[in-house]
Amino acid sequence: MSDHTAEPSRPENGSDPATAEPAAAEVPPPGDTAQQTMPAGVPEPPKVPSYAQQARPTRADPWGQGRTAPKELSLLRPARPGDIPVATLWSVLATGLLSALLLGDGIGLNLLLVALPAALAAYFAARSAARRLRPWTAVWAVGGLALLVVPALRDAGWPSFLAIVSAFALGSLALHGSRSWLGVFLGSLGLLTSVAESLGWAVRGLRDRMAGSRGRWGVVVRSGAVAIVLLIVFGALFASADAAFADVLGDLIPDVSIGDGPWRLFLAVLGLVGALAAAYTAAAPVRWDKLPVRPGKARGRLEWALPLIVLNLLFAGFLAIQLTVLLGGYDKVMAETDLSYSQYAREGFWQLLWATLLTLLVIALALRWAPRGGARDRTLVHGVLGTLCLLTLVVVASALRRMDLYVDAYGLTRLRISVAAVELWLGAVLVLIMAAGVFGARLLPRAVAASAAAGVLAFGLLSPDGLIAEQNVQRYRSDHSIDIEYLQGLSADAVPALDTLPEPLRSCALEEIQRTLRSSDEPWYATSWGESRARDILGDWDPGARTRDCRGLGSGDNGSERGGSDDQYDPYDQYDPYDPY
Repeated sequence: MSDHTAEPSRPENGSDPATAEPAAAEVPPPGDTAQQTMPAGVPEPPKVPSYAQQARPTRADPWGQGRTAPKELSLLRPARPGDIPVATLWSVLATGLLSALLLGDGIGLNLLLVALPAALAAYFAARSAARRLRPWTAVWAVGGLALLVVPALRDAGWPSFLAIVSAFALGSLALHGSRSWLGVFLGSLGLLTSVAESLGWAVRGLRDRMAGSRGRWGVVVRSGAVAIVLLIVFGALFASADAAFADVLGDLIPDVSIGDGPWRLFLAVLGLVGALAAAYTAAAPVRWDKLPVRPGKARGRLEWALPLIVLNLLFAGFLAIQLTVLLGGYDKVMAETDLSYSQYAREGFWQLLWATLLTLLVIALALRWAPRGGARDRTLVHGVLGTLCLLTLVVVASALRRMDLYVDAYGLTRLRISVAAVELWLGAVLVLIMAAGVFGARLLPRAVAASAAAGVLAFGLLSPDGLIAEQNVQRYRSDHSIDIEYLQGLSADAVPALDTLPEPLRSCALEEIQRTLRSSDEPWYATSWGESRARDILGDWDPGARTRDCRGLGSGDNGSERGGSDDQYDPYDQYDPYDPY
């Protein structure tokens, strides 16, 4: 007879057999064909065939369907961040508090003051996640903070708006670290994808830390409350005892009223959520570069090159005519075409601008479908596209020359300086594309993004409204007409130039700006340097009766923007009701 009592088996992990359960008490795994010993009187469980066995779902397969997540999705955010660092929590709290106190009164230096603790929150979170500071990350971060200097310096709202939007895009790029075309585009907006997850991350971190150190948090809360009470009590006493101290304290402390409560609360929540999203992204960035992008189908040499060669010939013919115009003089061309001086300069600029934009699109599509057979194909691509880029650069120069002629004739406006700046940036992009053809295109997406941010920063620092006022004043001194009605709509950045006009032009040009300055009581952190300088120049000056007869003053028939006999249609004038642009 065989022995029906099985000897206790030694566990696989090497533990003592005396402490292990007997084999008879163990439940055999499904499909185990080894003989098992069952207690007397207990029926043996039915055997399950191997083909009917199902594997137990694992934690990596939460739905129990035996499926795994798509590889592309798992690579976008490869790991969840650990616990939120204490330094990040304090930085986020400081961001929310400064947002509530400083952002409700206007835009100026306060944006930079709020952005600094938010940047610190992201830095502490990245350091906790063992992320290293890379050169391009530093470029994006420093560039984003530098762009926030524009609202602190300039009173004009339109360059400040461009700078704020660009600063947000650069900050998001700094957190994600993208490098491809798709990655740079999505990375500049990707901060918004971390908002929901960052809230849960912060709640979990606060709950865990509060549960582990309730006593210490209680001490911090009580100490902070006592400090606030002492500041309020003694600050009020000192302010009532000395008027000078009261004035200084009033300038430093934001004026917060009960009626502003909902607005301030919204700003606090906005600052908290923004700082949390930045910190979460810094700890666990979305890798937008991992998104798959299908390469274009390579074309044959003839099919690919023939349309581009024809386009190059067209560009060359146009530029040859432009060279003839430059050598023969504009007077001859105007006599042959029956166009006025302004019409010749005006009618070609927008077409050349669109030609530049479409050329960039053609270059992008050509690179996608370029032949990729070997060295000869690379030489063909570089030669054809390099020639197209070079010819397009000459087109950019021609468009800028036409704009320069028009500005000389009729003065500078916001629209004219804006489109000229865009044309200059497109020329810079063409130069970068040509450099990529020589040195490689690995850095091209980030270089184009950096050039756009640098252009916005330079545009804001140069003070567009100040340049517009200065150029129009110089034209007036050169015996040209001046449009006072248009200059009245400029910001306080134009005051230094407009202040040099003779009376009554000076009073008429500065009347609206001075009225705005005198009715504004923004605190120091919401006042730009341009506005502060304008206050110093104008002081308490009151234009008074000098501005009663300003209608039509300074406008003449010599190319005036409104009503000039030589300029009945001006696509650059924002006041023209027939302006299609």
